[in-house]
Amino acid sequence: MTGYGLSSSIEGDSEITIEIKGVNHKFLEISLKSHEINNDIDQYIRNAVGKNIVRGKVDIKIKFKSPSETKYFIDNKLLKNLKKSIKDNLSIEEHLKFSDIKDIPGILNIETKKKTNNKFLKREFNKALKDFADSRNKEGMKIKKVIDKKIQGIDYLVSKILKQSKKNIDRRLKLYKEKVVSLIEDFDEVRMGQEIALLALKHDVSEELDRISFHSKSLNDEINKKNGSGKKIDFVLQELFREANTLSVKLDDPNSKSFALDMKLLIEEMREQIQNVE
Repeated sequence: MTGYGLSSSIEGDSEITIEIKGVNHKFLEISLKSHEINNDIDQYIRNAVGKNIVRGKVDIKIKFKSPSETKYFIDNKLLKNLKKSIKDNLSIEEHLKFSDIKDIPGILNIETKKKTNNKFLKREFNKALKDFADSRNKEGMKIKKVIDKKIQGIDYLVSKILKQSKKNIDRRLKLYKEKVVSLIEDFDEVRMGQEIALLALKHDVSEELDRISFHSKSLNDEINKKNGSGKKIDFVLQELFREANTLSVKLDDPNSKSFALDMKLLIEEMREQIQNVE
């Protein structure tokens, strides 16, 4: 699911902005963009996201402004070598000034580090993550409403097909019997009834309708669970589509076939909605 979270704050001489964006993805993929955090903070952030998010491509941007600390180091060994070289080659012993050595590579080293307030950074990240999770939950509730409506549509179509199917069986039995009677004068009525029943059963869709109703209930139960699984919902929808496809093939009544095709369309729409849901 998509989502967005943002947190921005100032504390003392530190300022931080954290932005989290998420888009649909079959697996969890975390992209963290910041040159101002250490490995411990990087791992903390990834673990926190992994605990809250199962699937999705998550991009995290961290902008951190904080005071810098600069340290200067003089390599005494190189400095001694420089003095010795001057003495040996120029035969003089000279007192070197700072201006004499500051531009010589390796002798003067400067190290600048930013003072990172890790506690402040973690607190703001958790705020952004909560904002991100809340936005995904809101989208999830919207998707749930859509799925609920489509499940109701499937249940309605099942009832319509079931009602029509019962009428079609009676009509088909009568039609077969009339056709046989018109062709044969001497016949075994019991045997004829058996054969007609077998022919009628080829078009019986009660098992498919029962399985569709079962999968529809399973789907409804799963989306109403607190910790429902997107992968399980996707699997149930695959099974539901398979049964609906078989149903549409077996039905020969135009009205019933139209209901079955509408059902397949509803299932396809749900599969698109649910594909990347956790």
